[in-house]
Amino acid sequence: MFMDMRSSTTIAEKIGNEKYFNLLNDVFADITNTILNNEGEIYQYVGDEIVISWSIKKGTRQANCLHCFTQIQEKLADLRPIYENKYNVIPEFKAGLHHGIVMAGEVGVIKKDIIYSGDVLNTTARIQELCNHYGVDILLSKETFDLMSDNKYFKIKSLGSIELRGKKRKIDLNTISPI
Repeated sequence: MFMDMRSSTTIAEKIGNEKYFNLLNDVFADITNTILNNEGEIYQYVGDEIVISWSIKKGTRQANCLHCFTQIQEKLADLRPIYENKYNVIPEFKAGLHHGIVMAGEVGVIKKDIIYSGDVLNTTARIQELCNHYGVDILLSKETFDLMSDNKYFKIKSLGSIELRGKKRKIDLNTISPI
């Protein structure tokens, strides 16, 4: 799952670098337990974006990956008065979900890092980029939704077969809502 803060450039400009950095730290700290409680692993932070991963089994069991996002939204809504008071902004996120095989390995010469690589990361990033276009908070591939071992919590809404930027194969794109 690629989860990106909405309007981050505007927020950073509004509150300044130091407060924005503190906001990111507070948000990431506030949502970490929700991620862990849904068996997610924080792969990396990329500015205002957080990349969360699951094994297929853990992510799809009882729709953990979907619950993770909806519970993060609920947590941030509960903390809204605190963020408004401290930062005069309300952090909101959009997310893209997809699944597939990744390569994990060490890269770099001077600064080494362990990275994930593969088509699934590119596809997930492209899915997340379309949230604003469709006016939704979360998008996922139908094939990922179909893997959920327990679909009784969410209903799926199809947005059609979409050609993602830089991809030849179309993907059935969907959003979800709680039942």
